[in-house]
Amino acid sequence: MKRGKNYQESAKLIEQGKLYDVEEAFDIAVKGAKAKFDETVEAHIKLGVDSRHADQQVRGAVVLPHGTGKKVRVLVFAKGDKIAEAEAAGADYAGGEELVQKIQGENWFEFDVVVATPDMMGVVGRIGRVLGPKGLMPNPKAGTVTMDLAKAIADIKAGKIEYRLDKTNIIHCPIGKVSFGAEKLTENFKALMDAVIKAKPSAAKGQYLRSVAVASTMGPGIKLNPAKITD
Repeated sequence: MKRGKNYQESAKLIEQGKLYDVEEAFDIAVKGAKAKFDETVEAHIKLGVDSRHADQQVRGAVVLPHGTGKKVRVLVFAKGDKIAEAEAAGADYAGGEELVQKIQGENWFEFDVVVATPDMMGVVGRIGRVLGPKGLMPNPKAGTVTMDLAKAIADIKAGKIEYRLDKTNIIHCPIGKVSFGAEKLTENFKALMDAVIKAKPSAAKGQYLRSVAVASTMGPGIKLNPAKITD
């Protein structure tokens, strides 16, 4: 694959085959970001588990200390007084059956996170086939199925992200913007890694952190030393 000039310049900062310490990796990611927009920095974490087995799933949520740098639009499924509670807490959209119909009929997806009260999950389940593949289905483990809507919305707006394994046993998560600088990105990354390490399933055998890399939107991946992350 032919890479652009900016990518090739950024790649020169990375030593082939080297596994970097966390702080050094984010210094390189920030220095190597050459796009004209504020690039997102992502972490890619390959785990020594098998996501095909229910007892080896790794999924949860964590509030990043410095947020993600992205304005998050929250949709809440609720009824009665809970709709007003959600709106007062800062939800961008709140409602019930009419929102389901809007998603089904208009293919409407002007939101980033979905929260629901437990008594609305039967309604939400009708659009599970469209929410699920987009990673939008509310889930108790992620704190998005709850009666405490004010806390859920506040956490999401403050920078709460959900992490989960994909089919190849890798977690992909945004951890901030290049403009945050290396120090804040490092703190966000460590918060994510603490959560992932604590979520290690008891059924997982052998090395848990197989490989970890970070990269900006347009930049090359920088491989980290997994052994140093768990120190």
